[in-house]
Amino acid sequence: MLKKINKCHNTKDFRKLAKKRLPSPIFHYIDGGSDDEVTYRRNTESFEECDLVPNVLAGVENIDMSTEIMGKKIDMPIFLAPTALQRLFHHDGEKAVARAAQKFNTMFGVSSLGTTSIEDIDKEINTPKLFQLYVHKDKGLTRNMIDRCKEANFDAMALTVDTIVGGNRERDLYTGFTYPPKLTFKSLFSFAWHLDWSLNFLMRSKFELSQIKDYINEGTSLAINVGDYFTKMIDQSMDWKAAEEINKLWGKKFALKGIMSVEDARKAVDIGASTIILSNHGGRQLDGSRTPFDQLSEIVDAVGHKIEIVCEGGIRRGTHILKALSLGANACSGGRFYLYALAAGGQAGVERALSNIKSEILRDMKLMGVNNISQLSKKNIRFR
Repeated sequence: MLKKINKCHNTKDFRKLAKKRLPSPIFHYIDGGSDDEVTYRRNTESFEECDLVPNVLAGVENIDMSTEIMGKKIDMPIFLAPTALQRLFHHDGEKAVARAAQKFNTMFGVSSLGTTSIEDIDKEINTPKLFQLYVHKDKGLTRNMIDRCKEANFDAMALTVDTIVGGNRERDLYTGFTYPPKLTFKSLFSFAWHLDWSLNFLMRSKFELSQIKDYINEGTSLAINVGDYFTKMIDQSMDWKAAEEINKLWGKKFALKGIMSVEDARKAVDIGASTIILSNHGGRQLDGSRTPFDQLSEIVDAVGHKIEIVCEGGIRRGTHILKALSLGANACSGGRFYLYALAAGGQAGVERALSNIKSEILRDMKLMGVNNISQLSKKNIRFR
């Protein structure tokens, strides 16, 4: 396995290996977007509509790519976004991702729909930790997750605000994807063909949604697809007042994840959020919406001096990160770039993905003629 992982030099390589290792419904859950997947594709394509303008003879022996985000210094300007259901992709799930993040001293996120508990992460992991909160209709569940994160001393909380209903994820409908996985006539062959995955799923500890299992059967003992879960379980009455109350209750670094407009960015400042994460949920919610990178410049111009801004979505290369930083992002985050790697090879895969992107950032900074990311600005970027 390690030999194959070491041949993965970029996200495309990891995607190919993940596709080989995962049953079809599981792979397409990671890989897919909503409707026609226009926004999903645009998330990456948007980075190609501008060019970096390098300087030379800058003396770049020593490079500092560290940054501070949500009160924590991290050694590279990208962190691992919170994503659900990670033990479906590899039996070590969130623990593998967390250990890799710790090795590279970057932040990683744990999802409300995570498959490893808040407490287990607290016991084992010392790297900066972010918890991603979905506000459920069950107020007791929402409060329980906040209290558990406080007790476990998580560093920051990100309230996801773009999943009031589930996106139309048609690939999941075609493949019959649910969690836990449910065998259908169409998927039976794929699960049987990927015997290593199936044996790991069946023989290791029972799959569960560790943050919600004591409150909700759906997702642990009752199969459901993601779109139905959001539509059925998430509190559709959530508004700005509710977000402000959660911020006050949490009392530490607080981010809103899924901000895409200047108007909402200003409201985030008004309720006292420390950070906004520009995100369209990986193109899995409102198809045809703008991409985070497309929106970055105008949001930075409006509120960049008042609040931290993270650009999340479509990042596959070190140059994508440098472009976002040049437009004023404080940091970037991503999901698929490490989820493919997790599926391909567990912790070793995620470490390889982080090593690849760190090497790209280092090389690209030297080629740009900057030795600190604070030197990046709009001066070194041009839109065609």
